[in-house]
Amino acid sequence: MGGPHGVASFVFHVLCVLLTLSEAGSQNTRDCAPRCPLNSSCVNGTACRCTPGFSSSSGEIFTNFLESCDDINECGPPLTVSCGKLADCENTEGGYHCMCSPGYELISGETTFKNESENTCQDTDECSSGQHQCHNSTICVNTVGSYTCHCRQGWVPKPGFQDKQVDTISCEEISFPTWTAPPEIKSQSLSGFFERVQKMSIDFKSALTQETIQYLIMSVDDLLKTPGDLEALDLSSRHHTATYLFSGLEQILRTLAKAMSGGSFIYHSPGDTELSLMVQEQGSGNITVGQSHARMLLDWAVAAGAEQSGPTVVGILSSPNMQKLLANASLDLDSEKQTELEEIYESPVRGAQLRLLSAVNLVFLSNTNTDKLNSKVTFAFSHPWEMPGTRQELICAFWKSDSNRRGYWATSGCQTLGSGNGSTTCQCNHLSSFAILMAHYDVEDWKLALITKVGLALSLVCLLLCILTFLLVRPIQGSRTTVHLHLCICLFVGSTIFLVGIENEGGQVGLRCRLVAGLLHYCFLAAFCWMSLEGVELYFLVVRVFQGQGLRKRWLCLIGYGLPLFIVAVSAAIKTQGYGRPQYCWLDHANGFLWSFLGPVTFIVLCNAVIFVITVWKLTQKFSEINPDIKKLKKARVLTVTAIAQLFVLGCTWVFGLFLFDHSSWVLCYTFSILNCLQGLFLFVLYCLLNKKVREEYRRWACMVTRNKYSEFATSTSGSGSSHSQTQALRPSESGM
Repeated sequence: MGGPHGVASFVFHVLCVLLTLSEAGSQNTRDCAPRCPLNSSCVNGTACRCTPGFSSSSGEIFTNFLESCDDINECGPPLTVSCGKLADCENTEGGYHCMCSPGYELISGETTFKNESENTCQDTDECSSGQHQCHNSTICVNTVGSYTCHCRQGWVPKPGFQDKQVDTISCEEISFPTWTAPPEIKSQSLSGFFERVQKMSIDFKSALTQETIQYLIMSVDDLLKTPGDLEALDLSSRHHTATYLFSGLEQILRTLAKAMSGGSFIYHSPGDTELSLMVQEQGSGNITVGQSHARMLLDWAVAAGAEQSGPTVVGILSSPNMQKLLANASLDLDSEKQTELEEIYESPVRGAQLRLLSAVNLVFLSNTNTDKLNSKVTFAFSHPWEMPGTRQELICAFWKSDSNRRGYWATSGCQTLGSGNGSTTCQCNHLSSFAILMAHYDVEDWKLALITKVGLALSLVCLLLCILTFLLVRPIQGSRTTVHLHLCICLFVGSTIFLVGIENEGGQVGLRCRLVAGLLHYCFLAAFCWMSLEGVELYFLVVRVFQGQGLRKRWLCLIGYGLPLFIVAVSAAIKTQGYGRPQYCWLDHANGFLWSFLGPVTFIVLCNAVIFVITVWKLTQKFSEINPDIKKLKKARVLTVTAIAQLFVLGCTWVFGLFLFDHSSWVLCYTFSILNCLQGLFLFVLYCLLNKKVREEYRRWACMVTRNKYSEFATSTSGSGSSHSQTQALRPSESGM
């Protein structure tokens, strides 16, 4: 470097370089900030800027070195980017990208894109591409953007699984539900039916579901058309059987319907039973299901229910043959209906006599919780048209099971909207087995009931006095007295049974009620037979000028007691079930069985009416022959008293009952009840109080009781008797008439 001059030159250059570097560093410190946060860059010595895709709370440029640059969520609100339909925006660090929604993919096969113009998302068929998790017991069904797993036809989800789910479900083949005979009912016919059901269960195949349903319905028809020993069961057991059949058929038909392919199915059996089914995967709005016997309008949501599993089922089974098991069932009137009827009739209502007009219609849905529906169901039931009479009404009733699995008709929750053109429209807020009934309400008139009971009690006392009189008073013994005696005995026994046992409190026709009805049938027929003998005796007496001879005693008893026994025996042999009714222990009105009583009574009353006319005519002639100068007024009075007396003896007052077809005729009801309840009183007055020999015997008995001599009493009356000999001739009642 050569001496001192070279060393000095080197040192100078080093100092120049250091000075230059020092000046440059001093200049940088003055122009840029000493430190900017992450995801930002320096603007100058006092400010920083966030990089694109990030921002600070102070804005894009900030001077507070404690600020931070956070990621901007382009996909969050407010939305600043658009990915288009069937796509979702996904935020990234410092940016974003678009992806097709689950179940969709880009045509190009790419997974992401940047903006709406690049959107080519379309539905992915997971079932064909194998992107599903359906069990091999199910069928994969592609949906828009997804898929569902359905049980195969004839299969149902296993317990714990639900149909139509995306995740894995497991199904099992539908089996015939277990249905065995009720152990409480002992019936060979019912046992035979359930043997056929068991065979159906063993041979059941889901592919032959419709054939199985048809065979089941025909088996039910065979059971109901030829019930065999089912008809011999008591009322309670028959109603229990009907309830058991309803519940079992509902469960089986609901289950088997799910094994069918979707759509409608209608079957009309040879026994006139009809089944209408609608099976559908999904639906909305109102639907109508029905056939010739019944139609139903309901909301699809009601049919499906809240917890739907499998296809939705709606069905109606209409059976006209079910009427046999439901005969004589009672009706439970709800409190509102009871109050309404009592206001209309102004009397207590004690239930109703029912007559089934329509087929019995069993309604069932997939929804099993039908006790209280969210929306009402409307029905239209077909039936032969009848105009309701007085105290009658067409009602829509349903079969309700009680705690003992028996049943009865009820109306709560249902209202009848109207009738016409052979059908009745009803609306209910629940489902069960429905039918249209003709109800004839039993309205109790307490005044008429009181008159009947008081009149019968008074007649019983008078009839007992008549019987004692005819047995103990010797001067009046004879053929006519024998007829009087047995007439009073029959009326006494019949009236006693009527007063004590006519009302059927339990509502069920049992042995006690049938026995009472049979005894009443016999006693009243016997009474009318003795009334006919009264007419025969009167005829002999009148045509033989009051000296005629009647029939012998054995013939009288044979006719008076043998003929009614024969009629009752034949009636009981033909139809034992005709004795007894749910409300009263009397003859059933069905199938004309009441004419086994009305027929003989009508014949006897008509014959006695002819004898009555002949008697009055003959008496008029006799009075004219005895004393042609008798005053007309006195003759008319005697004839009137005699005629009225013979009316009661011959039973002609029962003519009012024969014409009592309309029970709303209060005048006829009261007239009939008063006249016939007091028949015993009239007989006592006519045969005892108006008979001179009987009166004398009563006086003798009274004197014996008071310890007076009858001879003194007889002496005092003998004179007066001779002075009125002519008047006695004009008093047929005192001479035995």
